[in-house]
Amino acid sequence: MTTTNPTARYTEAAIEADPKVPAVHIWRDFAGTPEQLMKAHTDPELFARWIGPDSLNTRIDQWDCRTLGSYRYVAGRGEEEFAFRGTFPYVGENKLVQTFTWEGMPEAIALETMTFEDLGDGRTRMHAFSLCDSFESRDGMLSSGMEVGVHEGYAKLDALLADGSV
Repeated sequence: MTTTNPTARYTEAAIEADPKVPAVHIWRDFAGTPEQLMKAHTDPELFARWIGPDSLNTRIDQWDCRTLGSYRYVAGRGEEEFAFRGTFPYVGENKLVQTFTWEGMPEAIALETMTFEDLGDGRTRMHAFSLCDSFESRDGMLSSGMEVGVHEGYAKLDALLADGSV
């Protein structure tokens, strides 16, 4: 499935490999407005609170979330650290475009587009589209355990939305 089902409700993230291009689609509905979702994705303090699996803590090293800005953050547990970096080619009202790379594999850069659609009932649908540089990179991303970080991270974001932090 490469297009969202307008009658579906994505209370958990639907993660799918695109069959035609080396890309991953993620759909997820949230109890919050598009503005709240944009803030959660663009405010470094909020972002660090929800991104990734429960077992990791995130430290923001650099964050300039504006059109043509850039970022770097480090997720860690104990002595293990995983650093990620990229740029923000476009930051709009309901759309965020960023490059994304894990520093452990700097040649594998994904171009990610996230859109936030107002569903009209106090809910927002996020669609993330990650275009990878090859099918091998895409398949590596999918087999890395990223779905744990996606599901646990969005559960933390749900909690932040519910308690009014966003």
